Amino acid sequence: MKALIKKKYETPTPIQEQAIPVALGNRDLLGIAQTGTGKTAAFAIPVIQQLHQPRPKGQRREIKALVLTPTRELAIQIDECFRDYAKYTDLLHTVIFGGVNQKPQVDQLKRGTDILIATPGRLLDLINQKHITLDHIRHFVLDEADRMLDMGFIHDIKRLLPMLPKRKQTLFFSATMPDAIANLSKTILYKPVKVEATPAASVVDTIEQRLYFVEKLQKSDLLVTILRKEPDKSVLVFSRTKHGADKIARVLNKEGIDCEAIHGNKAQAARQRALSNFKSGKTRVIIATDIAARGIDIVNLEMVINYDLPDVAETYVHRIGRTGRAGNSGTALTFCLQEERTMIKDIQKLTGKKLNPVLINA
Repeated sequence: MKALIKKKYETPTPIQEQAIPVALGNRDLLGIAQTGTGKTAAFAIPVIQQLHQPRPKGQRREIKALVLTPTRELAIQIDECFRDYAKYTDLLHTVIFGGVNQKPQVDQLKRGTDILIATPGRLLDLINQKHITLDHIRHFVLDEADRMLDMGFIHDIKRLLPMLPKRKQTLFFSATMPDAIANLSKTILYKPVKVEATPAASVVDTIEQRLYFVEKLQKSDLLVTILRKEPDKSVLVFSRTKHGADKIARVLNKEGIDCEAIHGNKAQAARQRALSNFKSGKTRVIIATDIAARGIDIVNLEMVINYDLPDVAETYVHRIGRTGRAGNSGTALTFCLQEERTMIKDIQKLTGKKLNPVLINA
């Protein structure tokens, strides 16, 4: 199994080193880890290892592992990881999500599957239609729990929990631990082992950071100037709001810079198309809100631009940590208004690094 990790990540990440032995011991786990830390392998590999057993001839496949994740994009990424890791086993995995015709998903379920990756809404729909039963679940993974809360899925999760067998292993992952998520974890985990990835602040060591003090009306012009100077780089631009993301996209497209915006108000099909275009290089600039950006997991993302500063310093570290991965170089640029200088002090205190401002006219 260690070879599988190395194939994708070269060496095991901290969350993998801590979580995999716990999960292989069939213990419940509370994992604090953000997107990009390698946590999918941290739960996928132990699940595959424990389910990979000789199958009696003619035995019907039942769903033995359920991975619940908030968005279509994340569900697809997790399914791709299971495809890689389970390649040399006879295990079957299926991914289901809303926003598309359910028939192909139902047809696949009828043929039988061992591992189901699902978003909450489509899972409940297919359970209600009697296409899915959770009676045989041995391993339950709740991924991105805090984002489930952000997107209003906690009620759906609470509806699903009584449908699961009482005796099962539960692996619970969240990037942050607000009170509502901490309380939820206490209700569904049995004597869990808590594991946590290396503090997020450590990612800043590998990323070149630049700070621009700007006036509000200067921001869009500065963004256009920077993107024109870096015509070949893939760039993720962070906006604080959905409306702001759309506005930035309109400005850039008007200036001849092809880009797309993704956020919660966009249809799933539109978000997936935008992500596919970005990953393939068809679109080199994508504008996202913090919640929508969790569906973006690209190893060679070259630049992150904080067009709007986040509300808390920890979010800054999560944002810029999307670049400079897997040994690649990365650059993070931050636009700061005069009244936002206190946030820069908070960021510097958290990261232990001074952000040196760049002279815009230099």
